[in-house]
Amino acid sequence: MIPRYARAEMTRIWSPEEKFRIWFEIEAHAADAQAALGVIPKEAAQKVWEKGRDAVFDVERIDAIEREVKHDVIAFLTHLAEIVGPEARFVHQGMTSSDVLDTCLSVQLARASDMLIADTDMLLAALKRRAVEFKHSATIGRSHGIHAEPTTFGLKLAGFYAEFARARARLCAARDEIAVCAISGAVGTFANIDPRVEAHVATKMGLKIEPISTQVIPRDRHAAFFAALGVVAASLERLAVEIRHLQRTEVLEAEEYFSEGQKGSSAMPHKRNPVLTENLTGLARMVRAFVTPALENVALWHERDISHSSVERFIGPDATITLDFALVRAAGVIEKLRVYPERMQENLDRTRGLVHSQRVLLALTQAGVSREEAYRLVQRNAMRAWNGEGSLLDLLAADKDVTQALPQARLEQLFDLDYHFKHVDAIFTRVFGA
Repeated sequence: MIPRYARAEMTRIWSPEEKFRIWFEIEAHAADAQAALGVIPKEAAQKVWEKGRDAVFDVERIDAIEREVKHDVIAFLTHLAEIVGPEARFVHQGMTSSDVLDTCLSVQLARASDMLIADTDMLLAALKRRAVEFKHSATIGRSHGIHAEPTTFGLKLAGFYAEFARARARLCAARDEIAVCAISGAVGTFANIDPRVEAHVATKMGLKIEPISTQVIPRDRHAAFFAALGVVAASLERLAVEIRHLQRTEVLEAEEYFSEGQKGSSAMPHKRNPVLTENLTGLARMVRAFVTPALENVALWHERDISHSSVERFIGPDATITLDFALVRAAGVIEKLRVYPERMQENLDRTRGLVHSQRVLLALTQAGVSREEAYRLVQRNAMRAWNGEGSLLDLLAADKDVTQALPQARLEQLFDLDYHFKHVDAIFTRVFGA
């Protein structure tokens, strides 16, 4: 992941130094369990911790060894032996490389999940605050990009809050599914290592045990994890696209915060572009792009192959780092979003009352007019309003076929904007609670 779209705390999870530290902890905890079972001397397990607990693992040295042995775990174990000394021969007893690699990946994904959940909480807090702020700010709802009926800007944001509450639940479920430990040895039979070692390591590393591993943790777990991230990214893009539309000059109901000294264009000094939400759209595409290779990783050969390995070296860091950055950026956009209720009212009025057409339609049917005839009467006046021949209310009031069923006073009642907002409080209670 390029530094431009990476935050230090998330990046640290995927650093070589952190990876080797996790590898050491897995090996050291396994040694403790082996010592407790009498498989290795207790003094050896103690020495591993004594020498390795505060050690600084030399990434360059490990890389140099790997260039010779062509195996990353062996390279690490060789370096660990240089640090620990003769007792290192008791490390990795009965284990296979995947026990270390897969359990480490689980730890990293679980820790990354905790950050993503915290990021989502930030976004939820911003959405809730702004939704309450604009709870009753009237704006036009659009379908197919065309004015439909009135809503409120608060309801728009409440809808996104509900969506990201679901996103949070998905992230929690994804974390629960991925946070598993496998220390089962070659082909997963525990032939050379006691299952109690796995249970001990799992507890110490904050994981559950994988009920059955085939030398590797089954990759359907990882596929579900990255799919969850892809759905969260899709929700981010929906939020970003909404803001981008609202910032269009012709709409301009809301826009990203434009800071003092910021410049929007190298050529046109007047420009204030929605660069942050455009960036979010691009980042969301990247996160979703990692879902397909994660799905394709599920079908490994027999008990194990490493076709998944190179994929996960990319998508593990890149997906989590990118989504972390995007969620935090989205929270900032919402927190500082500039909102223009006056412009929303202008846009509501732009179509001369057409947004009340359904209510007139329903009133005509309730007054005894067939639905087909009522639709025809309202539509013929609505089309005239579209063409600039007057407001819908005036045109309806001048249509004798309409006023036979609905007198002027009743027609005027049907154009009350507040009618559309009578259930806003109830909806907010559904979303945010009492």
